[in-house]
Amino acid sequence: MGTTEVIIIGGVLIAIVAIAALAYAYRHQCLLRERAQIMRDAIRHKDFSFRLPTRGLFFGEKALQEVLNDMGQEVQKLVAHSEVESWQRLTRVLTHEIMNATAPIQSISQAYLKNPDIKDSPYEEGIRAIHDTSTGLVAFVESYRKLTQLQEPVISDVNMLAFCKQIATLYPTLQWEIDIPDDLILPADENLLRQVFINLTKNAIEADAKTIGVKAPSTSPFGGVLYISNDGHVIPLDVAQEIFVPFFTTKQNGSGIGLSLSRQILVMQGMNLSLSESPLRGYNVTFVIECK
Repeated sequence: MGTTEVIIIGGVLIAIVAIAALAYAYRHQCLLRERAQIMRDAIRHKDFSFRLPTRGLFFGEKALQEVLNDMGQEVQKLVAHSEVESWQRLTRVLTHEIMNATAPIQSISQAYLKNPDIKDSPYEEGIRAIHDTSTGLVAFVESYRKLTQLQEPVISDVNMLAFCKQIATLYPTLQWEIDIPDDLILPADENLLRQVFINLTKNAIEADAKTIGVKAPSTSPFGGVLYISNDGHVIPLDVAQEIFVPFFTTKQNGSGIGLSLSRQILVMQGMNLSLSESPLRGYNVTFVIECK
C-alpha cells in the first residue's frame, strides 16, 4: 500500500471520527435543550417538583443537573411556605373582620327573640332567621381559626411503620398496602402528623377509595419522600391546581381546609405536601410528603 493510499485512508477515518463526534455533540446538545425546555415549562406552570435523570451527562453537566434538581425541590418548599403564610395572614384578617360584624348581629337578634313582644309576632320568624344565619356564620369562622392557631410542633422520633399500622386500625374497612422499612424513623410531631394522615384518608374515602397505599423508598435516617396513594376518583387537572387553596372544595358539604391545613402542619415541621402528577402504579391519586 502506497503512501498516498495510506494518507487517503487516514483522511477518511479522521473524517468519519469527526462526523461521528459532531453527530454525538449535536445529539447531546439537543438533549440539553430538551432538558432546559422541560424545566422552563415546569417553572412556567409553577411545578418545581421536576427531577431529571443525570445519566448520559458529562461530570460537569451532571453536577449542574443535580444542583437544579435540588434547587427545584427547595423552591417548591419555599413557595409552599410562602403560600401558607399568605393564607394565614388573609384568614386571620377575614375571621377578625367577620367576627366583628356578625357577633353584634347574633347578640342583638338573640335579645329580641327573648323579648315577649316579639314571640308569636310577625317579626319572630325573620329575626330567628337572622339569628340562625349569624350563629352559623360565627361557627363557620370559628372552624377556620384553626388555620392560624395551630399548636407549635413537638418533635420526636416517629417509627413510621408502627405509626401507619396504627392509622390503619382506625379504618378497618379499607385495604391498606404499607411498604415501609421497619426501622424508618421520621422526626415529627406525632399528633399533628396523625391529623395529616387522617385528613388524607378521609379525602380518599369521600372519593370512594377502597385501598390506601403508603410507600417509603428510603430507610432510616429518613431524608426522602413518603408516598400516600389511593384508588379513589382521579383528581381533574383544574381541580388539582386548587386543592391546597384554603376553603376550596368540590364537595357539597366540604369545608375546604383539610388539605391546606395538612400542608400547613407539615410546613411548620420543615416538610411539604404536594399532589404527584403521576400516581404510583395501581393507584389513581398519590400525595407526596417531602421530608427533612
